Amino acid sequence: MYHNSEIPLLSCFIQSQFMRITLLLLLTILTVPLLLAGCTSPTPPPAEPGPPTLVLTSDAFPANGTIPVLYTCDGEELSPPLSWSNVPEGTRSFALILDDPDAPIGTYTHWVLYNIPGEMRELPAGIPPGREVPGGELQGVNSARKAAYAGPCPPFGGTHRYILTMWALDDSVDSSGTVDAATLRKAMENHVLATGQLTGTYGRV
Repeated sequence: MYHNSEIPLLSCFIQSQFMRITLLLLLTILTVPLLLAGCTSPTPPPAEPGPPTLVLTSDAFPANGTIPVLYTCDGEELSPPLSWSNVPEGTRSFALILDDPDAPIGTYTHWVLYNIPGEMRELPAGIPPGREVPGGELQGVNSARKAAYAGPCPPFGGTHRYILTMWALDDSVDSSGTVDAATLRKAMENHVLATGQLTGTYGRV
């Protein structure tokens, strides 16, 4: 039994506890959404579209197919015939690099060709060595420091990929000085309108 004098005190205690519980509930209701919002990853911005794709093909081999011996160091080492389409408007020139990413010493560049006239849509087989090419394009230096096409020539016992990459550019490339793959890639920055690739393979047993 409570004495009459204790009843008001008990009532005040109950009211104060009720108010504390009410405040805690309100704080929880307000805080939980903020915590959840903080844990939610922000929506990433939409990805910027890359340059359009050139369609690069060869009559000598299909995409991801075997490169015929004729175009390798075991044959006549002719550069393969190439053709391309889906060229964007405003193209002033093309550039071409042939890389072997599977070379034991790291990526080996077999061919560098640039300032290919913008109106051209194909290259014949057998581009001759030398900086200036009859079609008007210029030949840069490969990893052997020669201005020429070097055919696939992997070590015996393995098959390598050979990646031809072509760029459509809105300008020609500065042809002064020696142009290798790294120099060409640097010069093409901010000038690429489209790009395309063709991969072939070659192995020696």
